[in-house]
Amino acid sequence: MAVIKRLGVFEVDVSFRVPLTGVTALFGPSGSGKTSVINMIAGLIRPERGRIDLDGRTLFDSEAGVDLPPHRRRIGYVFQDGRLFPHLSVRSNLLYGYRRVRKSERFIQFDPVVQLLGIGHLLQRRPGRLSGGEKQRVAMGRALLTSPRLLLMDEPLASLDQARKREILPFIARLPGEFSVPIVYVSHDPEEILALASGAVVLEAGRVAAWRESDELGSFLAAGARRGAAA
Repeated sequence: MAVIKRLGVFEVDVSFRVPLTGVTALFGPSGSGKTSVINMIAGLIRPERGRIDLDGRTLFDSEAGVDLPPHRRRIGYVFQDGRLFPHLSVRSNLLYGYRRVRKSERFIQFDPVVQLLGIGHLLQRRPGRLSGGEKQRVAMGRALLTSPRLLLMDEPLASLDQARKREILPFIARLPGEFSVPIVYVSHDPEEILALASGAVVLEAGRVAAWRESDELGSFLAAGARRGAAA
């Protein structure tokens, strides 16, 4: 993708490519533009100019006048707060997107998702009776059951304590391999990035500061922690 978007006095001007396998992190401090970038990929924010492609399909092209609406982009999105429908059971939340995907386009099925995420015992509950970690696992399941070509995750563990984060990280790590869905994972938490990502796009002030492969992430994040401590 290569896009430009002004948001008040802040401008996002990024250009990068990510592999369509595994987990790619969008890493950077709060306010660096991470959420704005994935919202443009999802179609929730319209860039002023640029182009976004996904696996050979153009999602947005300002010159050609292409701007696919979110529901046609086949992208799953897991928000920080889960955003489950409070009046529906867990089962109905999971099936909400699944039933809106044509059978010919479904490549992810209900039972494998429920089993992998360990949420079978929650199916009859409503979101108000779930813990924070359970809500996020259900939110992941709901996004996966739309059979997305790409899964976006916007700091999905930000509201959880460290114990719950360590509980859920292994579930997220298994998703790309189990369901052949690449993930773009937004975070400013080095522990999450090291546990999940095979590479990271580093953002600073709305710009791409660096790309780091998995074998570089440890030393890069450690150096950043030392700089923060020195400051």
